[in-house]
Amino acid sequence: MKRSILLVEDDASIAMVITAALEADGFGVDRCDSIAERDRLLAGKTYGLMLTDVMLTDGDGIETLGRVREAFPQMQVIILSAQNTLDTAVRASDTGAFEYFPKPFDLEELVRTVRQAIGSSGSGDAPEGPEEVAQGLPLVGRSPAMQAVYRMITRVLRNDLTVLILGESGTGKELVAEAIHQLGNRAAGPFIAVNTAAIPAELIESELFGHEKGAFTGAHARHIGKFEQASGGTLFLDEIGDMPMQAQTRLLRALQSGRIRRVGGTEEITLDCRIVAATNRDLVPMIAAGQFREDLYYRIAVVPIALPPLRERADDIEALSRHFLARAAAEGLPRRQLSPAGAALLARQPWRGNVRELRNFVYRLALLARDEVIDAATIEPLLAGEGAAPRAAETDEGPADFAATLERWLGEANPAPGTLYDAALAAFERPLFLHALATTGGNQLRAAQLLGINRNTLRKRLAELEIAPESVLHKN
Repeated sequence: MKRSILLVEDDASIAMVITAALEADGFGVDRCDSIAERDRLLAGKTYGLMLTDVMLTDGDGIETLGRVREAFPQMQVIILSAQNTLDTAVRASDTGAFEYFPKPFDLEELVRTVRQAIGSSGSGDAPEGPEEVAQGLPLVGRSPAMQAVYRMITRVLRNDLTVLILGESGTGKELVAEAIHQLGNRAAGPFIAVNTAAIPAELIESELFGHEKGAFTGAHARHIGKFEQASGGTLFLDEIGDMPMQAQTRLLRALQSGRIRRVGGTEEITLDCRIVAATNRDLVPMIAAGQFREDLYYRIAVVPIALPPLRERADDIEALSRHFLARAAAEGLPRRQLSPAGAALLARQPWRGNVRELRNFVYRLALLARDEVIDAATIEPLLAGEGAAPRAAETDEGPADFAATLERWLGEANPAPGTLYDAALAAFERPLFLHALATTGGNQLRAAQLLGINRNTLRKRLAELEIAPESVLHKN
C-alpha cells in the first residue's frame, strides 16, 4: 500500500499530467477533486502519500488537513497550490506537510519528491505552531523567484538555525527577517534590529554586548546590549559584511559559546536569541581578501536565503505598486489607483534600488498625481526626472504658491485620527529630500548643506522615511 497515492486536484488537466507521471514511475494513483470524495477514499483504502491542492470544489484543502493527519499519521502529504503567497506556504508548513509546491511546478522535481516522501520514515506528526498565520506581512509577490524565498522561510520557522539573508540593497532583507520572527517559535519575544554598518567601529562591541559602568570614558552607567535586549526573541544583524574584524572575532566567540560578557564586565551571560544576519555584499571574495572571517561566515550561513533583485521578478512589480499605493493611502496620502498602462510602464523599469526605490517612487506618485487613476502619462515625466512636481502645480498665472498646494493636499488626504501631523510632515519631507539627493547625486553631506540642516538630522529622517540615497539617480 505504500506506493498507493491519493491525488486530490480539481484541475483535470493538471491531475491527468501528474497521474501519468506517477504511474510511469510505478505508483498507483487514485484521483478525486473534492474534500468529501477525499474523505470517502481515505476511509476505504490505505495510502502511502496524498497529493492535495488547496482550493478544491467544496472548500479549502488545508483547513481540513488537521483531522486527516490525526487519522492517518503515517501518510505523508504534499501540498500543491496556485495561491502562491507566503501565507499559503506557511499554512502548508504548519500542517506538517512533507513538501509544498507552488504552481506551476517542475514535474520531474515533484516525482522525485514523491519518491523521497514515500521512502521517508517518521511519524509525520505536524510540528507545533500557531493555528493561524499572522496576516499583513509586507512580503508581496507570486513570482517563481519569490516562491523559492517563501519555501526557504517555511523551512526555518520551527527551529533556531542561524539564517543569512543575501541580497542587493533595497530587496527587503529586513522584511524577510521580520517574517521569520513573526511566524516562528519566538514570535512572542522581541525583534531587535541593528545595522552594524551604521555603528562606529569603536562602539559596536558596546552596542552588541553592552558595557558596565566605567568600562570606558563616557560609560556613566551600565548599558544593556542588543544580544540581551533580544533575549527570547530574534536579533537581526543587518549589513554584517561591514562589521569590523575585531567585532567579528567577538561575535564569533559569542555564537560559538552561546555566552557573552559586557565590555568591562566579568559576568558571563547565556544567550537566548535567534540570530538572523543580512548583507548586500559578496562575502566569499571578502574572505579571500582577509576582510571577513571564514569561520564566522560558516557560523552565520547555516541557512542562506537569497533575495532576488526586482529586475528578476518583474512580474511582481504591479502587485507591489498597488500594495504601496494602498499603504500610502493608509498613511494619509491621497488615495490613488494604477491604470494597466501605468502598471506596464513601471514593470519595464530597471529599479536599480529594487523594492525600496519602487516604494519611494510610488509614494511620490501618490503625492504628486493630480488624478485618482495614475496612468503612463503621469508616470513618464517623473521617471525622466523632468521636474513634474512644480509643473503640475503651475497655473496660467505662474507657479501655484506652496500654501495653496498644501491646502489642496489637506482636502484630499484622509489620515487616521491623530496622524495628520506626521502624514503631512512625511508628505512634505519625502519629495524635498528626494530632490536634494537627486540634485547632489545621492551625496548626503552635500544634500544636508543644500537643505541647510545637520547631516545627522538628514540621515535620521531618511532612515525613518525609508529613503535609500543610493536609489536616487543624479538628475544631471
